[in-house]
Amino acid sequence: MARARNSMTRYFLLMVLMILLPATTALSQQKQVVWVQVEAQPSLARAQESIRRYATALQDVNGFSLSSGWYAIALGPYTTEDAEQVLRVYRSEGIIPRDSYIAFSSSYRQQFWPIGANFLNRTPLNTPDIQTAQTPEPEPETLAAEPLTEPADETPSQARQGERLLSREDRADLQIALKWAGFYDGAIDAAFGRGTRSSMARWQEANNFEGTGILTTKQRAELMRQYNAVLEGLGLQMVSDAAAGISIKMPLDIVAFQKYDPPFAHYTATGDVDASVLLISQEGDSDTLTGLYDIMQTLEIVPETGPRTLKQNAFTLIGESALTISHTEVWLQNGQIKGFSLVWPAGDEERRTRLLGEMQQSFARIDGVLDANAGNHEEQSIDLVSGLEIRRPIFSRSGFFVDQAGTVVTTVEVVESCRRITIEDGHEAEVAASNNGLGIAVLRPLENLAPLTIAAFQQVIPRLKSDIAVAGYSYGGVLGAPTLTFGQLSDVRGLNGEKSLKRLALAALDGDVGGPVIDAGGAVLGMLLPASQSGRKLPEGVSFAADADAVQQVLTQAGISISKTSEQKQIPPEVLTHKAAGMTVLVRCWE
Repeated sequence: MARARNSMTRYFLLMVLMILLPATTALSQQKQVVWVQVEAQPSLARAQESIRRYATALQDVNGFSLSSGWYAIALGPYTTEDAEQVLRVYRSEGIIPRDSYIAFSSSYRQQFWPIGANFLNRTPLNTPDIQTAQTPEPEPETLAAEPLTEPADETPSQARQGERLLSREDRADLQIALKWAGFYDGAIDAAFGRGTRSSMARWQEANNFEGTGILTTKQRAELMRQYNAVLEGLGLQMVSDAAAGISIKMPLDIVAFQKYDPPFAHYTATGDVDASVLLISQEGDSDTLTGLYDIMQTLEIVPETGPRTLKQNAFTLIGESALTISHTEVWLQNGQIKGFSLVWPAGDEERRTRLLGEMQQSFARIDGVLDANAGNHEEQSIDLVSGLEIRRPIFSRSGFFVDQAGTVVTTVEVVESCRRITIEDGHEAEVAASNNGLGIAVLRPLENLAPLTIAAFQQVIPRLKSDIAVAGYSYGGVLGAPTLTFGQLSDVRGLNGEKSLKRLALAALDGDVGGPVIDAGGAVLGMLLPASQSGRKLPEGVSFAADADAVQQVLTQAGISISKTSEQKQIPPEVLTHKAAGMTVLVRCWE
């Protein structure tokens, strides 16, 4: 009987509305197309979940993306008169939230529900098929006085009914928003217990609402609006990059697509916010993943400090500096490596973390992987990796091993102006000793190294005009191995008679400074010094070296044992080159 009465009530209400609302298609087409927006959700997944619930009870249910990055659920399309009537009936019966309102097509972007539909240009429906199990509305003339823009808020009982429609995720989001606002300090468990109710009441009172501890639909919307206000102006929208095979929410008012340079899709800054996004997509296995992890740590966009983890099927790489914070997450699934990087200015943590959360939550794999041959490959540089600059040192110099522990002698330049020093292939080193007067510094590696060759210091004074050579990374490591530059010993003293110096007839480059000066048998005669000795402008082809005795003095004072030799012999050039390369190291100075 109850079901029959409900059916009769629904039928009676439908008949009344058919009489009251315009019924001709021609008249409807002359009037503006509007919609009844009933809800907005921050993610596509939640919008789809919610819209399915509405679609089981209502007809004419549509879903659209919004310019703010949210997703709207709307009924229609209607004429304005029809929409006002639908709004009154459904809102009065509690079928739709009381803060539902009339919206225009200009508010909406792409339609995502029904799948494949595009009703934004559709003419208004003649008669909304309104379904309800409640009593009909009063006469239209009585309803006309009801304000549409500011409807009366729900009672606590109605608010509780509205809560029953919330998903577990919706309830958890409210707790998160209350915690963000400073009113809740409990666990995010989606359970509205005493602690959550108390925090709701405090938030209500702080926002000039009655402190009932039960949020109405309007109040929930206001709380979430406050929570999401920090994201305003970012233009959050879902982006489906078919080439990369990735769907993700991105701040399109801040970044825009620039280019493909595998394995990256570059989205670069378009305004005042120095931000960027990389979509990462390539085929590969765990070895490929590890290689990508190593390469990305050399990029300029990934500061050196910050937590990072590498697993068999994923890695997270966070770089933090005074100017930039980058966050990279990458996953390997079914032979495809996909992920993203967000690069954001430091000091804007609230927006960055909220945006990062939206990107993490929305990230999804779609069919496809970035073609290794995609993009424009005309721009080529050893300083670029897939269109991104690698991290570069302030400058590079040379040095040489003096013991089996990997202790290195180099120029004092790397002590004076460097926050961090590396030797060989990025091994961290610290300063063990230095002598500014002599221009000599001693570096100790932070991990054990195994030099191929160590310096043997010549104890016999060499003859003037004898052949010598300097081993060094003349071009800052570009060639990948040290080179030998040959010359002659011009004098065993400096220009002012300094016994700690040797003058060389040798055209060295800046990268050679700190390298070993060797005789024809590979014994070390000293260390090459910078060209600007005593502030003088020297003729081309004139260089100076710190004498072997001076270098030994600094090492002895530092408690480092050295190897010595008195042999004076000449070895073949290829053997000399191999011996010099084994002891010479690249020393890099970093900010």
